[in-house]
Amino acid sequence: MKVMLAYCGLECSTCPIFLATLETDKSKQFEMRKTIAKECMELYNMQLQPEEITDCDGCNSDTGRIFAGCSNCNIKKCAQAKNLKSCACCPDFSCLKLEEMFALDPDAKIRLVKIHNSNKFN
Repeated sequence: MKVMLAYCGLECSTCPIFLATLETDKSKQFEMRKTIAKECMELYNMQLQPEEITDCDGCNSDTGRIFAGCSNCNIKKCAQAKNLKSCACCPDFSCLKLEEMFALDPDAKIRLVKIHNSNKFN
């Protein structure tokens, strides 16, 4: 599977919501969404029912199918307003919004720093 990165460096292609979207067995998909709803509550204090975990094709997708938590993301909104493919391409990289997110997922920072550094020297 192709690696898909969100603006912030999260790996959409490994996201449980994206993986549930790909699941064709509806009963397995519902079980996955129950687990996701539980994790959203435990990690982010987001109260969601499994039915509210909608299909998502990734942060940069143009299909219109995106998880509500991602569609309302301030990092995504900022990158789109600046017409960026990635926050790594931003002249303000790495901003406070990103640093807060990197505290939750340090690997996202590693991915974006790699992209940022490769763009500097092209």
